[in-house]
Amino acid sequence: LEERLRRPAVMWVVNVTPDSFSEGGVNFEPAAAIATARRMLAEGAALVDVGGESTRPGSEGVSADEELCRVVPVLEGLAGLPVSIDTAKAEVARRALELGAELVNDVTALRGDAGMAAVVAEAGAYVCLMHMQGEPRTMQAAPRYEDVVSEVAAFLEERLAFAVAAGIPEENICIDPGIGFGKTPQQNLELVLHLDALVALGRPVLVGFSRKSTIGKVLGDPGARTGTVAGSVGAAVAAYVRGASILRVHDVHEHVAALALAAAVEHPEVAAGWA
Repeated sequence: LEERLRRPAVMWVVNVTPDSFSEGGVNFEPAAAIATARRMLAEGAALVDVGGESTRPGSEGVSADEELCRVVPVLEGLAGLPVSIDTAKAEVARRALELGAELVNDVTALRGDAGMAAVVAEAGAYVCLMHMQGEPRTMQAAPRYEDVVSEVAAFLEERLAFAVAAGIPEENICIDPGIGFGKTPQQNLELVLHLDALVALGRPVLVGFSRKSTIGKVLGDPGARTGTVAGSVGAAVAAYVRGASILRVHDVHEHVAALALAAAVEHPEVAAGWA
């Protein structure tokens, strides 16, 4: 997995939910999700992130049984391919890892389910720890920070230490500032501007800015619920330039191309071989 996730790596989002903010349930049917995931891997995605519970602002949770019913057929259809599971439930993570998932993408940073750390550790799996203020239903009501960058960095440093103490090797951990998870548009931009504070923690940083409402708001629509593809690509490149390793996206082709060019500028010795 380390080889596939060399920066810049693109993680494709597949929401197997009826209420995705970005896809409107287009991948709710397993066959559609599987077919699209295979196409996105062919377009250059390093990893497919399968999620069966929406974490958009205002969303309600679902039971573990319902989440499993949604994700298991997709995971079975993607057996042998590079997959991560987007869940905060240990039971769902355990089943996904049994079906071949390599990484657990936990928006609660191992706080949502007391059994999650042990599941990840026992499987020898990778984990992504994300910062979120509050919980999805209420997180965007009134986000408050004295200093968003230092508070997010301190939180992720503490969760990193927790994960290591729970038996998860440090080299199996990546971190995520949680763009849009209990942050204002200005706070989201500030986190990307000062991403070096998270890179300094020594673990790969994942950034998921794709299609989020901050993009639409920054581009002039104060009531935006989502962001454009072009704005998403711009945010991803800005994050990569500031040290992000993994970009979690909805539009793989556009992001892979833009990030390849950004990487070529950063590493001209590699680009020289393409002439």
